[in-house]
Amino acid sequence: MIQFTNVSKRYTNGFVALNNVSFQVERGEMVFLTGHSGAGKSTVLKMIPLLERQSEGQIVIDNKALSDIKRRYIPALRRDIGIIFQDSKLLNDRNVFDNVALPLLISGDHHPREIGRRVRAALDKVGLLEREQESTVALSGGERQRVGIARAVVNRPKVLIADEPTGNLDPALSQEIMTLFEQFQQVGVTVLIASHDLGLIGRMNKRILALDHGQLVEFQAEESL
Repeated sequence: MIQFTNVSKRYTNGFVALNNVSFQVERGEMVFLTGHSGAGKSTVLKMIPLLERQSEGQIVIDNKALSDIKRRYIPALRRDIGIIFQDSKLLNDRNVFDNVALPLLISGDHHPREIGRRVRAALDKVGLLEREQESTVALSGGERQRVGIARAVVNRPKVLIADEPTGNLDPALSQEIMTLFEQFQQVGVTVLIASHDLGLIGRMNKRILALDHGQLVEFQAEESL
């Protein structure tokens, strides 16, 4: 589902964010990407929905080579990819329902009744259906992150990527969020999570990819955890 082959990313100032990185994530697999701050984790994630383009190498998502995708087709690619940030990036001038509905409204492909059905199904999945009319300002940190997850999955993506999704949460809430990701994996969603929380990652018993200064330095299978 996700394949990087000899991928490098160099910026015009000479900084090398990724250097000859290759890995594969199978359809329906949940994988962790770890490494120190600045190791290249966020760069990898940004390349999947074409927020960044590689300088060299090949990236294939769901059998589509990203280097072949023209700008006008990028929105269609992104509808199949749910993105979750450390800061949930909710709009505080809109309620919970409207925040989750945003990707569907932007696509313009759905009838209002279908939007309502999908939004409520996503909120029910993250346990916040009863909060749909509340302001996001009134939510706790964990609830805000769950709204962010609902927004990421409302389009029923094939791939879910998350950049430090538990970085601002306490251990109990972090485990709760990871359980949600596992539930999505169990219904066939491919999940790639960047995290520096080695304790949490170890408890999840999933495959780990480790980056160091833009290079893939470790490939740790779940049997060795």
